[in-house]
Amino acid sequence: MTAAEVQSGTIDELARTVSTEEKQALIREVGTAFDSLFTWDYGKGRREALNKLYEKAKVSQWNAETDIDWSVGGQIDCARDPANPLNVMGQTDEGPFAKLTAEQRATLGHASMAWTLSQFMHGEQGALLCTAKIVDAVPWIDAKYYAATQVMDEARHVEVYAKYLREKLEWEFPVNVHLRDLLDTVLADPRWDFTYLGMQIMVEGLALAAFGFQYQFSPDPLLKQITRYVMSDEARHVAFGVISLKEAYQDLTAAEVRERQEFCYEAAIRMRDRFLSQEVWEALGMPVKECCEVMLHNPVQLEFRRVLFSKIVPNLKKLGLLDAGDGWLRQRFGELGVLEFENWEDTGAEYERLQVEAPLPASQAG
Repeated sequence: MTAAEVQSGTIDELARTVSTEEKQALIREVGTAFDSLFTWDYGKGRREALNKLYEKAKVSQWNAETDIDWSVGGQIDCARDPANPLNVMGQTDEGPFAKLTAEQRATLGHASMAWTLSQFMHGEQGALLCTAKIVDAVPWIDAKYYAATQVMDEARHVEVYAKYLREKLEWEFPVNVHLRDLLDTVLADPRWDFTYLGMQIMVEGLALAAFGFQYQFSPDPLLKQITRYVMSDEARHVAFGVISLKEAYQDLTAAEVRERQEFCYEAAIRMRDRFLSQEVWEALGMPVKECCEVMLHNPVQLEFRRVLFSKIVPNLKKLGLLDAGDGWLRQRFGELGVLEFENWEDTGAEYERLQVEAPLPASQAG
């Protein structure tokens, strides 16, 4: 079985978008049931790696209003430019794309950029809710301390993407239905380690790889600035998951390990298949199923979606989930064609290199 043959559903299921009613609703309710844990053991620093992460988070807080220079970049023309390296979707001539005019391709570039950043924004709100749950449910004080700093980080990420979309791109897309369903699953599971695994390792890990791609190729100085700050935070978040779960997973039974392996594989497929820009084709009046078919098998898109797992695979290996038991997850990831990343540095080891300390206020600088 090849990577192209592994899908999370039929083309009809993959092309699905949220309903008109759901687009118009401002509130979405997700039922949750988990234990909120107090701990009377306030012995800070017993988990040295978590304490180090917490101390790093304290000095790395930044302000989306004052530390970002909103006067540079962010022009719609940049998103519409066919020479923009991130505007890859409008460059294909397959299927429904063959007859697009130059103006339509420019609009497609604008829509694609707005869609990508909209999904980042929605995912960051998912991370905000999940991390608030971790503060409640994790039993260690060091983890509660750090998770509390991440709640602030995620609120800031939602804020900065919402402002960029509203004030710069002037276009915002609804949440991708497959991303929404995955976030619902992660949030609703009553086990705190599944929230860690789904959000910190899978969703945040994939996002960290996507941010790296965006930072490297975006010609927009404002978006590069925003992305660099967000990457710094996200690297700590993924490291938080790696450090915490490595301890938590030492005493799992074989059945418990397999359950988590299967969860990771399902989440991987669902995340990969959400990058088909379903909502873009719908908004532009293009045939959604046909466009999704093109994106599903387009070589550029296949490689992009594969590279997104460069942060996930080494972290799962560090946790022992890649090879645990009979190597079930290794075999599945082999089918996805992502095992070449297994020996890349895990985020628990690399996060310090990605850190950006927030600049001092002007009154304290110099």
